[in-house]
Amino acid sequence: MGAMVVQGSDTAGGLDGARKESGWRGSRELWLEAALTALIEGGVDAVKIQPLAGALSLSRTSFYWFFTDRGDLLNALLDHWEATNSAHLLEAANAYAATANEAVLNVIACFIDETCFDARLEFAIRGWALQSDQVMARLNAADSHRIAALQAMLERHGYVPQDAYVRTSMLYHGQIGYISMQVNETLFTRLERVPFYARAYTGMAPSEAEMTRFLARFATAA
Repeated sequence: MGAMVVQGSDTAGGLDGARKESGWRGSRELWLEAALTALIEGGVDAVKIQPLAGALSLSRTSFYWFFTDRGDLLNALLDHWEATNSAHLLEAANAYAATANEAVLNVIACFIDETCFDARLEFAIRGWALQSDQVMARLNAADSHRIAALQAMLERHGYVPQDAYVRTSMLYHGQIGYISMQVNETLFTRLERVPFYARAYTGMAPSEAEMTRFLARFATAA
């Protein structure tokens, strides 16, 4: 119906009307971003339509232009988590690496880089899973997929399956435990410890060249 109103106006008025309509309703991305903030800061119980509308200064009814109901929004949050945290981690596991240490360093870099892996979102999703069997099932599936990718990564570098799994388990569960315990370290401290973690995960110390390439990713932030 909104499109019919625009078509019935002159060109300039139609564009202005479209902008006003868009501003009144917001956008799917705007609602989703507000919901992500609520989830991270207050848990899933904080993701409710009316408070989100208030935070966005939008009407409650505008929500329904983009989502059928709260359940649809919650599914969108899970989709976003999989499209960001899970997808980026899988990309890191499958990225080109000449050595096992380069492969492991790719994954560690993803965990450290908040634009690659959002630890706060991961923490929120895991807290949510404790309240929902459906979310827990989806989380378990994602964990299995991630671990399988990391195991395959080490197998490509010559580790036998059992050895690759154990090393992968140390890497992945250690990083998730780090997030779950909300360990508070400076970036400098984390980067300083990386070569020791890499040696634990691969059984050999990374070379100076490997560490130089790794640290270059964080040169402006450290």
